[in-house]
Amino acid sequence: MKVAIYARYSSDQQRDASIADQFRMCRLRAEKEGWQVVEEYSDHSISGSSMIQRPGLQALIMDSARGRFDMVLAEALDRISRDQEDIAGIYKRMRYADVKMFTLSEGEISELHVGLKGTMNALFLKDLADKTRRGLRGRIEAGKSGGGNSYGYDVVKRFDASGEPIRGDRTINAAQADIVRRIFADYDSGLSSRAIAMTLNREGVPGPMGREWGPSTIHGNRERGTGILNNELYIGRLVWNRLRYVKDPDTGRRVSRLNAESEWVVQDVPEMRIVDQALWDAVKARQGELAYSTRPRPEGNPLNDRRRPKHLFAGLVKCGCCGGGYSMISKDLLGCSTARNKGTCDNRVNIRRDALEASVLNGLRKHLMEPDLFKEFCAEFTKEVNRLRMERGADLTAMREELPRIDRELSKLLSALKAGGPIQAIVDDMKRLEARKAELTEKLANANEPPPLLHPNMAALYAQRIAELSENLQHEDSRAQAAEILRSLVDQVTLVPEGGELAIVLRGDLGAILRFAAGKKNPDFLSESEALDNLLAQSGGSRKPSRGRQKTSALYATEVSQLSLVAGVGFEPTTFRL
Repeated sequence: MKVAIYARYSSDQQRDASIADQFRMCRLRAEKEGWQVVEEYSDHSISGSSMIQRPGLQALIMDSARGRFDMVLAEALDRISRDQEDIAGIYKRMRYADVKMFTLSEGEISELHVGLKGTMNALFLKDLADKTRRGLRGRIEAGKSGGGNSYGYDVVKRFDASGEPIRGDRTINAAQADIVRRIFADYDSGLSSRAIAMTLNREGVPGPMGREWGPSTIHGNRERGTGILNNELYIGRLVWNRLRYVKDPDTGRRVSRLNAESEWVVQDVPEMRIVDQALWDAVKARQGELAYSTRPRPEGNPLNDRRRPKHLFAGLVKCGCCGGGYSMISKDLLGCSTARNKGTCDNRVNIRRDALEASVLNGLRKHLMEPDLFKEFCAEFTKEVNRLRMERGADLTAMREELPRIDRELSKLLSALKAGGPIQAIVDDMKRLEARKAELTEKLANANEPPPLLHPNMAALYAQRIAELSENLQHEDSRAQAAEILRSLVDQVTLVPEGGELAIVLRGDLGAILRFAAGKKNPDFLSESEALDNLLAQSGGSRKPSRGRQKTSALYATEVSQLSLVAGVGFEPTTFRL
């Protein structure tokens, strides 16, 4: 039996050796049982409460569908996941792929383990969170930090009589405290947070965590108490439980939520004061004057879900010098955000919004789906799919060839039975062959039909659909939908300054383009994901997941002209001048 081993440890307090220990114990069990270990997967310092951001587990699930192993072996079920929904989902996927699950603690996993252990693990996580919060609250009420460290302070490392670390002690960092007071004074004098950040970066002053200063690092969010100007610890007031964090079930990311003020825990720590009260009050007064709205919205802003991008390709345009985003700097111009907000990028070449949109639309229409190149891609894709199908079809061919042999063996046994051979032995052999014949017949009957391949005429259909979308952009009633479709086709637009001009590097989303050209949300040919992976791997491409849909991007680290495309890829970066 072919076995894949999975191991995980969840926090920085554990060690990489934990992974090695899990692998070693699982290998010993596999050797004892006579199992062949063919793959090993691991996730380092990643929580088991979500499976979305765990590359090792995601690779395990993908490979299970490809038949690379017959069983998953782990130390315990909670190493695979502690989340009830995830455990059930993983188990369901493994059952569908005919892959068993086995752990050293529970043995072979069944529906009973999934239900009971999933519930126990979920309760364990909740109980652990409650105990952690109780401990943190006690630390706050004792005037110590509840976790993390603010700019302007150093962590004090001390140990008790038994050698255990004493946590939560902080001391003022004099050099950083001077920067904090300077930021407050500059803001009170009328400077903007962006001007302050650019000055600090120009002088080479390292920001929090050693990173560059940005406007949001300074002004933050008043209601949430984030940012240098809103940290009440600077006036000797320790506030805890202002925010709570929950995980988005769709992305696995932690999202902060503002708690009611009645739930905050506040403790005075005058020895931690950095900013005098008069300066703090002056800054708060100026913030109040500049704020366009101070009304809290505990229910959230209903308009947030209806916001539209500021321009057609907002969020997709990147600076070729620093990698930062290009954003609107006036009604019609886009510029490098890093250059304007932090001053750490020298790219000051701006671009008109309408000119950029027209150029990208032209690139989508003329460069990303040229008919001749797409025909080459179709040929290579078809060749690769057929090769993979031949490999996958080898088992089907063997089963088809085995059926006639079984019929011949049954005929021989029937003749032997008529000739007076040993009845019981012959009957047993006939039963075995009949069972094997029934098994093969069922497998062949349930074998999936191969999906249809790409049609070379798809490039012409793509060009026609792009032209229709461009026309729809001109009409108010159809603009929003057309813009959403066009944005989905673009993976990234990079603007590279060259001689006072901008070269535009357009990267298309291969999967989205193929779906769009086929006119289907999930065309059958995209189920041949392994063929796409292989073709992209030949030219340095990559497939990557993104929120809400699978994006397939053909990316190159260097710019490639449209004339030098590798046959079978056809969707590499296209460079053209504005």
